[in-house]
Amino acid sequence: MNDPRTLLSLDEALARLAAGAARHTLLEAETVSSFDALGRVLAVDLDSPIDVPPADNTAMDGYALRAADLAQAGGVLPVSQRIPAGHVGTALQPGTAARIFTGGLLPEGADAVVMQEQCEALAGEGLGQVRIDAVPQPGQWIRRRGEDVKRGTTVLAAGTRLTPQALGLAATIGAATLVVWRRPRVALFSTGDELVLPGQPLPPGGIYNSNRHTLRALLQAAGCEVQDLGIVPDRLDATRAALRQAAEASDLILTSGGVSVGEEDHLKPAVQAEGELQSWQVAMKPGKPLAFGRVGKALVMGLPGNPVSSFITFLLAVAPVLRTLQGMDAARPAPLLLRADFDWPRPDRRREFMRVRFNAEGGLALFPNQSSGVLTSTVWADGLVDNPAGQVVRRGDLVRFLSLDALVWR
Repeated sequence: MNDPRTLLSLDEALARLAAGAARHTLLEAETVSSFDALGRVLAVDLDSPIDVPPADNTAMDGYALRAADLAQAGGVLPVSQRIPAGHVGTALQPGTAARIFTGGLLPEGADAVVMQEQCEALAGEGLGQVRIDAVPQPGQWIRRRGEDVKRGTTVLAAGTRLTPQALGLAATIGAATLVVWRRPRVALFSTGDELVLPGQPLPPGGIYNSNRHTLRALLQAAGCEVQDLGIVPDRLDATRAALRQAAEASDLILTSGGVSVGEEDHLKPAVQAEGELQSWQVAMKPGKPLAFGRVGKALVMGLPGNPVSSFITFLLAVAPVLRTLQGMDAARPAPLLLRADFDWPRPDRRREFMRVRFNAEGGLALFPNQSSGVLTSTVWADGLVDNPAGQVVRRGDLVRFLSLDALVWR
């Protein structure tokens, strides 16, 4: 077994990855419709050209009035005008009320809105009268101009990944287009003669290639354009050919399998022949073999072949590289300190990432089989416990929890 003291720490590996990725940060921006920008990353700050809301308006259906005109509940005022949303009223005559609907512009002179549930419409000349059954306070139920966004303020900073709510905010300030970084182009392939594509017959000794689906989906979730090169045979010439093809139009080449030191592991010599490679053994579990290098202008990252190792290594090592390439903050979400409702009496000498999920008591339950080949654990889990090397966990201890949702979709 490798001595963890001779392995690279995960933090050191991530620092080296960040430094290498920073030299390849994508600098090509493009303008896209804000209607189709989900998941893209802003290349420039988005500043608001307007106040939001653009004018004082009502937050409720009701009646706009001068608070001073109604000293006590039960007072009756004539209704002088009707103001639906999208229409502009006239200055409010003293001693009158305006019927107003949610979003309607507050008429000049009004300083309060009384919700319709506290009012009773009465018959009368013109638009009738209204009895107000509550004493209004100045400013109530009024949304002030600019209370959400002030004109000239930055509403979305460069480097922001555009979520549904961010796109709604962009639309709120009238942004029809957004300047974003182009998507990273990633070529993906797996190595292994034992791998079979789903839908094909499974021969003796074969396994279905789950990593292809998992990694492709993770890349798409990270906002990448994916070129899927499928399964590459366990031959040096085939691996070199795949690397050359992938490097032609890619920013990153991502592989799974073939990164160890066995006779059938060809990625290391193939990258060394076609470009340059730093190949590390990282003190983490699951995982350990991790390759990082370059072929042509494309970065190369090689992940372990075991499906859980590949999945977790992607979240911890590849995702920060992809964020760096897109001008984002590469730091992963901060862990939460949560209660372990399990015992872990025999920790590994490497830093461990254990699959856990919340239980009914608000603590963390541990998946019973933490093998790197048990992909069911990643579906069952809500997150990972980041456990330091050699750290025993006793029921009731606080542990560092990383949410899978945050790691996958950040």
